[in-house]
Amino acid sequence: MNPTLKNIGAVIAGLVVGSVANISIIMVSGSIIPPPEGGDITTMEGLKATMHLFEPKHFVFPFLAHALGTLVGALVAAKLASSRPRIMALLIGAFFFVGGAINVFSLGGPMWFNVLDLTMAYFPMAYLSGKWGAKAN
Repeated sequence: MNPTLKNIGAVIAGLVVGSVANISIIMVSGSIIPPPEGGDITTMEGLKATMHLFEPKHFVFPFLAHALGTLVGALVAAKLASSRPRIMALLIGAFFFVGGAINVFSLGGPMWFNVLDLTMAYFPMAYLSGKWGAKAN
């Protein structure tokens, strides 16, 4: 197979697997740490209106979803890549970072979480995956 096409496929696979991991963690989060009383978190508008009720514990699973989704997706991309596994992993980190930045600007949220999320959940996890994926290839 053409190496460029294989790398494109690796990135697409990483995005799909990382997104599934992300949404899976978000879906189970409410059963482990219930959302605040009186808030509707089923829509973006409801989530934005409820954000002021969130305590630090409510941000644990969103952070884990972002970090682990990026980690898993970047690892898949790095392992499937025909060349440059670290670059493929960092591309996944960049895609997920853009999504995280859009969430920060659209949802708001406390500054401590926004900084933590944007600095620790995306590129560090993609970097680790790129390192691990490069060793495996």
